[in-house]
Amino acid sequence: MFTGIIEAVGSITAINVNAQGARLVIDTNNLDMSDVKLGDSIATNGICLTVVDFDKSKNNGSYSADVSNETLQRTGFVNYKVGSKVNLEKAMLASTRFGGHMVSGHVDGVSEILAINNNGNSIEYWLSMPNELAHYIAEKGSVTIDGTSLTVNSLAENGSKGKFRLTIVPHTVKETIFAEYQVGSKVNIEVDLIARYLERLLTKNNDSEHATKSNISESMLAKAGFIK
Repeated sequence: MFTGIIEAVGSITAINVNAQGARLVIDTNNLDMSDVKLGDSIATNGICLTVVDFDKSKNNGSYSADVSNETLQRTGFVNYKVGSKVNLEKAMLASTRFGGHMVSGHVDGVSEILAINNNGNSIEYWLSMPNELAHYIAEKGSVTIDGTSLTVNSLAENGSKGKFRLTIVPHTVKETIFAEYQVGSKVNIEVDLIARYLERLLTKNNDSEHATKSNISESMLAKAGFIK
C-alpha cells in the first residue's frame, strides 16, 4: 500500500526484454535505500514493483524489478525507454504519515495529457478520461497519476471523450515528473480504491447469482454523502 506522496524521482538505466516481460533497472537518485530489502515493494510511476535486486554501493543506489507482459500491456511502460524519469515511493509503514490517499499500485489504465495551461503560479493539466474509468472519477475526488496522489478539480464529460482537470502547484511540479509532461504524454492512472469497492458491493447486490442481504444501497450511500 502507498500514499501517493512521491519520495524521489529516479530514472530507468536499463530495460532487458524477455519472453515473460522485461526487467528494469532504476537509478533511485535521492531515494533512501538504507531500509530496502529483497522482496520489498516500490511504486514506480504508480506501479507496485517488487525489488529483485539492488545496489546500495552507488551514491544514488539502484534496484531491479521484473515487469510482466500484463503490466506492459495495461500501463504506460511500453512507451518508456532508457533515461525516462519515474516517480518513486516505497511502500508505506504503519507509522507513516498519511499525506495522500490509499493507493494500491495497481494501475487501471492509461490517460493522455490533452492540454497544459498556466494559471497564476500553478499549472492546469487536462487529461483524457478513459470511458471504462469515467464513473470512478469525481470532482474533488482523488486520483493517482504516475503514482502521485491528486485532487480532480473539474470534469468535462462528453460521451467517450470525457476529460478531467488537475491543478498542480509548484512544489508538486518540482518533486515529481510533471515537469516532463507534454501534450500527448501518456500517464498511468489509478482510480480511487474506495470507489472500486463500492461499485463491487453495489453490483453484487444486484447480481442474482451472488445475491446477498447487505444493507448497502445507492440511497444509503447518497444519504451518507459518499455519492451524489
